[in-house]
Amino acid sequence: MKKSCFAGLIGLALILAACGQPPPTIESIGPRPSVTGIQLKGAAQATPEGPTPTPFDTPTPDPTRVVDAAGTELYIVQHGDTFSGIAGEFGTTPEEIAQTNGLTTLSLIHPGDPLNVPLKLDRVGPGAKLIPDSELVYGPGTLAFDSAAFVDRTNGYLKTYTEKVDGATLTGAQVVQRVAEQFSVNPRLLLALLEYRGQWLSSKTPNADQQAYPLGYRNAGFQGLYLQLGRTANRLNDGYYGWKSRGARTVRFQDYSRARIASGLNAGTVGLQTLLAADRTYDQWLKEAGLDGFMTTYRKLFGEPFQYSTSILPADVQQPELTLPWTAGETWYFSGGPHGGWGSGSGWAAIDFVPDQVDIGCLTSDRWVTAIAAGVVLRSKNGEVVVDLDQDGHEQTGWTILYMHMAEEDRVAAGTTIKAGDRIGHPSCEGGVSSATHVHLARRYNGEWIPAGGVIPFVLDGWRVTGEATEYDGRLVKDDQVKVACECREEKNSVTQ
Repeated sequence: MKKSCFAGLIGLALILAACGQPPPTIESIGPRPSVTGIQLKGAAQATPEGPTPTPFDTPTPDPTRVVDAAGTELYIVQHGDTFSGIAGEFGTTPEEIAQTNGLTTLSLIHPGDPLNVPLKLDRVGPGAKLIPDSELVYGPGTLAFDSAAFVDRTNGYLKTYTEKVDGATLTGAQVVQRVAEQFSVNPRLLLALLEYRGQWLSSKTPNADQQAYPLGYRNAGFQGLYLQLGRTANRLNDGYYGWKSRGARTVRFQDYSRARIASGLNAGTVGLQTLLAADRTYDQWLKEAGLDGFMTTYRKLFGEPFQYSTSILPADVQQPELTLPWTAGETWYFSGGPHGGWGSGSGWAAIDFVPDQVDIGCLTSDRWVTAIAAGVVLRSKNGEVVVDLDQDGHEQTGWTILYMHMAEEDRVAAGTTIKAGDRIGHPSCEGGVSSATHVHLARRYNGEWIPAGGVIPFVLDGWRVTGEATEYDGRLVKDDQVKVACECREEKNSVTQ
């Protein structure tokens, strides 16, 4: 349901077969580096054979984009926004915003309204590429990395840390891995940021502030490692997918001012720059986002990032055939258009459906969510069911699907091989935050969230998803039929299998 089905972290809202293509080859995983100030114990991890790692300053093979000083950026109005405040962020004027959007008055804007805001910013960010795209995404480049084994070789606070998440006590390494899987963000990057901001890998006793807010976001509602890492992962995704699929051209600082993204950068670098900017001023950010800022810590831990570079999204990748996720003869309702796969910052990979039973609210439905494709269930817990369509046992490779808000009772077990149409579980509100029973579906390829209304649209039994400027809005189109996403049960959003 709209603004209620974020899977996971306190209101922060994977996954299909390689379509006949073999999983990407990992080019190179370098030896474990010596780390000044961080005690790493034991033998170096095994290094698969591969070409010599590329030098750090070699351009990433991932696509880049030229960013002009002129132009506009799409901005979605938030609660409390004013024309003058938005104009100040982007270095323009209220009158220019009104003219660009064909508005005749400056008195009425509403949360959720999309505005094309002229960019008149003099400030621009660093132009150095920091990481390849594959070093932000939980994709093929992470297959040889073991978070628990790495943390065990350190001697800092993270090694002995535990935290209760969803009723289970997790080690520090397990928290890192859980966030990496849920948000589909590279655990190496999360660990490096945890050391950079909180010294959790090198210090046995970080100060009280670092213990409460290890990633530096000082908000009482975000204390503890899981919430801090989740917010960090969501920010990384916001920058990555905002640049790659939503046309973002700026980063935003803690004082709500902005700077233009430098030309020639890749999505991975922009994602990292976006995260580093969030709690800093422009001058602080210039230092942290330079080659001698955060990347110094990363290189001490893991060496040069471009040695891990792998291809993520081939130009010819296509979605395999998928079916609607319910039994033939039933009518369900399209309740949510493209929105965050896990957290609103991630690619708008997800769509929602509600069954024709159950009153509005959080009662488990008797209806069954059925598999939209064949595969193997990799994870089944906390409302999540993750299915690997290429059946290689890795959610970092090929296509995978996330089914979210599946009730624990009757939920398909991990390790089960399923066919299209097999039962997955009953829709509910379980897992994450949801105010109404529904199923949340999302796709990833090689760990990258695939926007539901993007260039590889989500298609279910011929119903193609289209997106709009605002999250949760969208349509299903099949031949001459059009269904509009709505928090309702009406003809305009009803779909019969």
